[in-house]
Amino acid sequence: MEITERDVSVVVPTYCEAENLPVLVPQITATLKQHRLRGEILIIDDNSPDDTVTICHQLAQDNPLRLIIRMDERGLASAVVRGLQEARGNVLLVMDADLSHPPRAIPALVSACQSEAVDFVIGSRYVPGGSVDSSWGCFRRLNSSVASWLARGLTSAKDPLAGFFALKKSTFQRAREIRPLGYKIGLELIVRCQCQGIFEVPIRFQDRALGQSKLSLQQQWLYLRHLGRLYLTKYASPFQGRHQAGESAAITTEPPLKKAA
Repeated sequence: MEITERDVSVVVPTYCEAENLPVLVPQITATLKQHRLRGEILIIDDNSPDDTVTICHQLAQDNPLRLIIRMDERGLASAVVRGLQEARGNVLLVMDADLSHPPRAIPALVSACQSEAVDFVIGSRYVPGGSVDSSWGCFRRLNSSVASWLARGLTSAKDPLAGFFALKKSTFQRAREIRPLGYKIGLELIVRCQCQGIFEVPIRFQDRALGQSKLSLQQQWLYLRHLGRLYLTKYASPFQGRHQAGESAAITTEPPLKKAA
């Protein structure tokens, strides 16, 4: 299936990533051109107090870039959701701005996403051929392994917490609600969009060279809370719905995050 105009939207959430964008954006554009993939790059920024706006305006002169600044909301997961809502492509691809995800892998993710049997594509560190940066210590590797193990009841994917992934816009639109908590938006989408066909493309995960990591103990606590919410969504809600007379099996405990048409 040939990719047509705006069939690929690359969503990049940012906060204080001005140092990385002049490197990342041209790499994405070059990769798209090399593989004849025409699309757009969406920078979703949480009103960074750095030079992000100026740099994006400069980059937009030579790259298919759109900048969306969020003034009243913060957080990586909700920024990704905003980008997915705003995206004009049929294939929606999400990657970090810190240069940890290789732009050269974009065509492989997009290609896999074209299959009707595939709902969700992951740029994976943990399948054969994938790897993590050599600077990762034992504690970080253990932390990642434990976090992935805790999600095993939600998906059989080897790297369910990856921030580098792609899905069809039609898959995103079938979610009845999106309720992100913390930063693991990929896992949220796998569950909420009821993704069954998951394909993992091996990548080499490169640790950030510029800027500061957003990972913190607070984010880890939010991840645990998020897991509890998703397990309830996947397992408890259908059971409750079947046993409450006169009520639909689909239970919404909070107002859904409205998605743009």
